[in-house]
Amino acid sequence: MSDNTIGQNTTGQNATGSEARVEQFRSEIEDLKLKGSSGSSERWLLIIGVLLVVAGVILAIVGAVQVINSGDSPADQRAFMASGSILGLVLVVAGAALFLRYSLGRYLRFWLVRLVYEGRTDTDRVVEAIERASGTPAPQESAGGFAPSDTES
Repeated sequence: MSDNTIGQNTTGQNATGSEARVEQFRSEIEDLKLKGSSGSSERWLLIIGVLLVVAGVILAIVGAVQVINSGDSPADQRAFMASGSILGLVLVVAGAALFLRYSLGRYLRFWLVRLVYEGRTDTDRVVEAIERASGTPAPQESAGGFAPSDTES
């Protein structure tokens, strides 16, 4: 990435300080050429997690009802307990783990991008405050989107 494009936004017009930083951030991400996920696989795994929880609860309830209605036979009660209630609880735990992993992953990605954005904004504020305190004028952008110091070579 060259320094000549920092002050320009995608329409070629002059950008303010924060807009220029956002455009710089976007162009840096595009320059990385990372292959991101489309999000559809995560969405499906999130849905599968919810379905596993629902199926597990239903299976646990059905297993508990069968244990209650099985009579006095301990062998039947253990069989219904193993096939229904315990398997249902395993499905609930697995579904909850899938749901938590993908919903928290989505939230944490958003949080990380927001944290980077706020960090850059805070850095811009500190730089502006230092420039004001030192008495050096902030660089002004010209019509071409370059700072005057960038055009002198």
